[in-house]
Order: sequence, then C-alpha cells, then structure tokens
Amino acid sequence: MAQSEFDVVIVGGGVAGYTAAIRAVQLGFKTAIVESARLGGICLNWGCIPSKSLLKAAEVMHTIKKSKEFGITTTGLEFDFAAVIKRSRDIADKSEKGVQYLMKKNKIQNFSGFGFIKKHKNGSLIEVTKDGKVIEEIIANHTIIATGSRARSFPGMNIDGKKVLSFMESIVLDKLPETVTIIGAGAIGIEFAYFWNAFGAKVTVVEMLDQPLPMEDKELSDVLGREFRKLGISILTGTKVENISVEKTAPNSKTEKVITKVSGKTNAEIESDIALVAVGFAGNVENMGLEALGVTLENGSIKVDKDYKTSVDGIYAIGDVNGPPWLAHVASAEGLNCVEKIRGLDVPDIDYLCIPAVTFCQPQVASVGLTEKKARELGYEVKIGKFPFSASGKGRAIGETAGLVKVIFDAKYDELIGAHICGNEASELIAELTLGKSLETTHEQIIRTVHAHPTFAEAIMEAAADAYGEAINI
Repeated sequence: MAQSEFDVVIVGGGVAGYTAAIRAVQLGFKTAIVESARLGGICLNWGCIPSKSLLKAAEVMHTIKKSKEFGITTTGLEFDFAAVIKRSRDIADKSEKGVQYLMKKNKIQNFSGFGFIKKHKNGSLIEVTKDGKVIEEIIANHTIIATGSRARSFPGMNIDGKKVLSFMESIVLDKLPETVTIIGAGAIGIEFAYFWNAFGAKVTVVEMLDQPLPMEDKELSDVLGREFRKLGISILTGTKVENISVEKTAPNSKTEKVITKVSGKTNAEIESDIALVAVGFAGNVENMGLEALGVTLENGSIKVDKDYKTSVDGIYAIGDVNGPPWLAHVASAEGLNCVEKIRGLDVPDIDYLCIPAVTFCQPQVASVGLTEKKARELGYEVKIGKFPFSASGKGRAIGETAGLVKVIFDAKYDELIGAHICGNEASELIAELTLGKSLETTHEQIIRTVHAHPTFAEAIMEAAADAYGEAINI
C-alpha cells in the first residue's frame, strides 16, 4: 500500500482539528485531516451551532408569550416542533459544508475513516481504517490528536438513546416530550431545560451541587435559578441521582416511563417521559493505539504540557480530548497555539483565566476570570461592582430587566480579575470584559471609555464605577 507523507496530520476534524489544519497550511505545512464522521465535529453538527438554533426558537416562543407587554396581541399560537428541529439540522448541514469548502480552499487532504497511530522512523504512521479495514497509510512528521469528547455517564445512569438520552439524541428529538428530567445543571442541562420549557414541557433539573451552573459566581446562578422558577422549571439542588430506570406504565403496556430516584435535599422518585444525562464529558481516547505508543492518559483524557505535547515526541493533543474546559473556543485556540509552536513561532501560552464561559439560555450567563468566592480564597482584597439591568434604560425599553453585571477588581492594583453577567446578550457583552482582562484593565480605563447609550454595555461601565463608589444610575 502506497504511503502519503505529511508535515502535520490531525486526527479529528472538529473545531480544534480543522482550525489547526488551516493554520498549519498558512504556516507552510503540508497538512491532512483524518475524520471518521462529519467535518466540524460535535460543535458544528451536534452541539454549539444547532443548539443555538433551538435556543433562538425558544427565545421567540417566550417573546411571543409576553407580546401583550408591547401592545401586541396574538391569538391561536401554534408551533411545529419537528420543523424547529429540522431548521437546526439544516443549519448544521450548511455549517458542515462550510468546513468542507475550507478544506478544499486550503488544499487540506481529508481522509475519511478512523485513525490508528503507530510509531514510525519519521514520526508516526497513521492507518486510516473503515469497516475494520486499512484503506490508507499516512506518515506524519507531527501528529495532532483532536478527537474530542463524548457525553459521560455514571453507574445507574445508563444512556440507552431512546428514553435516557445524551445531548446528541436530544438535539434531534423531533417530538416534544410532555415531561423531562435533566440530570446536571451545567450549561447543557440548563440550555435544554430552557428549550423544552418554552414549548410547554414540564422540566425538572437535578443538580448534586448547591447551585445551578456550579462553576459560575453564586450570585449570578441564584438569579438564573429565580428566573427559571418563574418559568415553571423545577431545579433541585443538593440532590443526587441514585438510579435511573425505564419501566412499563402498566403490565403488558408498550408505553414506558423513566423513573429517576434521587436523594439529598430532595428524596423522591421522579417520573418523566425521558431523561437527559448531562453530567460532563469523557475524552475519545480509545482504539487509536495510544497505550502501545506510551501516550500518558489522566482521568480519561490525554495528558499534555503547556505546548500540547504528549509524553511521546511528535504527538500532540488539543481540544476536548486533553480535558477541561470543554469549550469550542478553547479547542480552536489550542489548535492555533499548538501549530504555531510546532512551527517555532514565539507565541504566548493561552491564559486560561481569560477564557469566557457562556450559557445561552435566557437570561444568558457569561463569565471570565475569578468568581468572588475564588478570589477571596486566593487571598485577594477585592473591590466588587454591580449594576442591575432593572436600572438599564435599554433593559426597560426592550423588556429585558432580569440580571446584572458584576465585576471584581484586585484592590491593590485596581486590576480586573473577574467579570460575571446574567442577562440579555451576556454572551456578546462578555467579549469586552475578556479583552479588558487580557489587557489587565483597570476600573478607571473602563469608566473613561465612553459607551453608547442606550445599550446593555453601559452596565459594564456602571458596574466598574460602582466598585469604587462612582456609579451614576444606581
């Protein structure tokens, strides 16, 4: 079998993989991708992009339901749930075709199949397999593993794909369930809770820790919990799932129900049509030959150093497969950083404290840097500033007054060390604060930057001013 040789081969064509591939070509590397499924990976096909389509549909539903506030009366509101799902799938298909175009534009060879990595005198030999047969052999001077992750489950929470679902089955579920139990109140669980609730499903969210969105600042999580409860979403915090079982509704019945047994603050057996297990991710590290190569694994992920090197020379790992944070924008950033370092460019390491996190429900939640609790635990003397959207002219004008901006400064140096937003357009607003944090901005620089009026962004300026007793509109 003839062997093709490349400077860089990326195993995995998701966001991390295709971003790394394009940058590699820009830097003069002969580059290939090995991908067993759809280009774009989970993000474009099953996660980030199609889920935002669904969440927009949910937002439209909620807006229509409160249209009377704007003097607009609607009658006979109807929806086609299957069409909502189809629109998200069409968008995913267009996104995948976009990546195909980028591969052709950048002359990146795409090998369709699974990549199995072996040692080779010139780096690695990658066997591309399909249906159990080797169809191509590729020699790679540098091999980048970007195989992503999959939904994690725990004993007693076995995902069957029919009644007990992961996010992948949920994203294409084209029949609205009447009742849903969601295990895990992280971003995925919270986003699906918002989506299904908007169309009338009764939703219960179970979270083992003491707040929804456990990684976020508690003050913001409390706001989200309050707004969700107003929508009729039940959130059970401090509650552990003991077991999920699927049972017939009656002897000899073909209809089944899901029983979720929980304990802790709430002790109950929750009955629902389906359950979504959203309790984290596990890296796709199996069946690639990593053990034989001597690649070190840690907690189900590939262990890497700050340059994304594994324990084996010439092999790197980027994106979800090297562990948290499991975010698409982290994956693409790591892809760029890894390839640039392979080329020998003098580029800074990624500062993971300058990585924004966003949950795209309504109200949205976004953050960067330290929470107030973490900052105090680390010994910072802090200045805290807050501005509620109830005091925002833009918020009142468009009827979106839930939430606030919260900023945290190191009192010693007046440096922004954390920022948290709960409210409309938080996902867009966080970019200003992420840039500010990366530039080590001060409250003075924020408040001296004139913000357009009326905008939600003014709340950032007001919150920074509030930290030092200088706010005008509260």
